[in-house]
Amino acid sequence: MLDFLLWVINGAVLAYFLLLNTTYFVTCLLAWNGLSHYRQRLKLIQTQELLGVMENPSISIIAPAYNEAASCVESVHALLNLEYPDYEILIVNDGSQDATLARLQAAFELRPVAVVPMAQLVTQPVKQVFKSKIYANLWVIDKANGGKADALNTGLNFCHYPLFCAIDSDTLLEREALLRIVRPFLEDYRTVAAGGIIRIVNDCEVEKGKVKNIRLPQNYWARIQVLEYLRAFLIARVGWDQLNALLIISGAFGLFKRSLAVEVGGYDTRTVGEDMELVVRMHRHCREKRLPYRIRFVPDPAAWTECPESLKILGRQRERWQRGLTEVMLKHKQLCLNPQQGILGWIVFPYFLFLETLGVLIEFLGYFTFPLSWLRGSLSWEYLMAFGALAFGYGTLISFFSLCLEQWVFFRYQKVGDIFRLAWIALAENIGYRQLSAWWRFKGTLKALLGFKGQWGKMERRGFQPKAGPGV
Repeated sequence: MLDFLLWVINGAVLAYFLLLNTTYFVTCLLAWNGLSHYRQRLKLIQTQELLGVMENPSISIIAPAYNEAASCVESVHALLNLEYPDYEILIVNDGSQDATLARLQAAFELRPVAVVPMAQLVTQPVKQVFKSKIYANLWVIDKANGGKADALNTGLNFCHYPLFCAIDSDTLLEREALLRIVRPFLEDYRTVAAGGIIRIVNDCEVEKGKVKNIRLPQNYWARIQVLEYLRAFLIARVGWDQLNALLIISGAFGLFKRSLAVEVGGYDTRTVGEDMELVVRMHRHCREKRLPYRIRFVPDPAAWTECPESLKILGRQRERWQRGLTEVMLKHKQLCLNPQQGILGWIVFPYFLFLETLGVLIEFLGYFTFPLSWLRGSLSWEYLMAFGALAFGYGTLISFFSLCLEQWVFFRYQKVGDIFRLAWIALAENIGYRQLSAWWRFKGTLKALLGFKGQWGKMERRGFQPKAGPGV
């Protein structure tokens, strides 16, 4: 009986890896097609031409900040240096317990002002609104702590412009980022949201909010995340964008139509996956109201962010991300296999629900049944070869593919040594790190299924300057 149960579970594990990595492979092909066209357009379109477009819509940048004293000033300097005709910056201090507000006041000479909110989304109380004496487009909103989603809703209440850009306060936007990410709104009136790519800033040289020298992180765990981000953005999101089926726009860098965000009720404060949940709700709203719409991903405008360098903090982050994904899937489960939702209901939502959410339970279980079957002598060589090919070989191939796409289109990492190190990571992450990642995701899914409600937790930051000495 035990051998039969192990046989069933091991078969389910093989089927899981086959479906998961085949989906990745299909999105690889879609991403290659999309990036091929985008690469050609990069040669034709100059950002200076976009500056001359009279219809460039004004943009409000909303940046929630909670205990961001180490990086908030550099981040604001980066925002102030953006190349865009008309935009405002709203830093929402969400009850920080460190020197975030004090550092902003000292650096930008903030003064209290009276402002009437433009919307009435329910949020935690606002203590004071400040405006910079130096920069007329810089605002700081000091409020009681309510979480990231609550801070974003506060920003939505006070922003003045038709588009809003949601970022993390520790995010560095490249100078042309707004010009590039706004392009889908200029080209297609149906566009209601667009996301940009997120890159790892650890150990890069940063001066006055600008990434001047791109370096591969010294820390091993940070290097793994560089490759993960390439897979997530250049493969998954570019691929789903080709089908108008993008479900996730990173909370670190996304541009939205403000009126629609307010109409659907703003960000959901009951989930830690508020960025994905808003996008899914926009999909549902537009489809149910039969409104023409597009949700796009633009692979070029970069936002740079600091990633965790310790397993403890990285584990908390990945568990939290998985918990947020599971919460969104459960909240909107009626979309699954719903014929009225088109490709969203028939393909995209089932993929995220069964493979990215519940599938991790099967993967994690497989790491126990596999050695148990080995000890009982019930594993055949055919199974071992199939498992290795599907679980490791297939996944490594996709990692190599994402690295090749990155270098072919953008060529951000120009040192040959960095390319070889990333290629080595594509192999090395399969032993140890992948199993740890499955454990973190397993905990996140399980906690969401059991109704656990947690907070974002603490993210220790060291700021935007490279550290000396090799990482571990």
